[in-house]
Amino acid sequence: MKKTVAILAMVFMAAAVAFAAPAERYLHVRVDSGAKDQKVRINIPLSLAAQVIPAIDSGQLKNGKIQLGNFQANGVNVRKILTALKNAPDGEFVSVQEPGQDVRVAKKNGILIVRVRQTKGERQNVDITVPWSVAEALTTNTTENQLNVEAAIQALEQAGNMTLVTVTGEHQNVRIWIDSSSTAQ
Repeated sequence: MKKTVAILAMVFMAAAVAFAAPAERYLHVRVDSGAKDQKVRINIPLSLAAQVIPAIDSGQLKNGKIQLGNFQANGVNVRKILTALKNAPDGEFVSVQEPGQDVRVAKKNGILIVRVRQTKGERQNVDITVPWSVAEALTTNTTENQLNVEAAIQALEQAGNMTLVTVTGEHQNVRIWIDSSSTAQ
């Protein structure tokens, strides 16, 4: 009898693990505007975003893809460049320093990193981190002036907890990140 109960308990535990839903992933956006004391908090389950984005057919967003205004790649194969960057060793690829601004683009541990430091005018810092899977998804089944938002959201569901964008300025701070929490912390 004890053996049967033990076997049934193991079967139920295995079934619970097999059928347990993975933790829901959330896209968070936090905007704090110090000058006007305004705050915006957005916490959207990625599963909801994945269903809503393809349902929007308005303005620049159609069929889960966003049109990038007048951007033209002009014969540049963005997909091939992303593949080449993905296969390249880690390192800093672009560094532009000029009075009042410092821009760096690098790859580290499978993540594209863009860092901008603006020290003149309205001073602000921008940090962007994008997993390669998301960067590649953005160009999936697109024309040269589109980004595939739907595919990027699906790729984000597989990414770990991470901050995607931070903007720190004199008058406004923005943070965009993904994790398994349903609230912005």
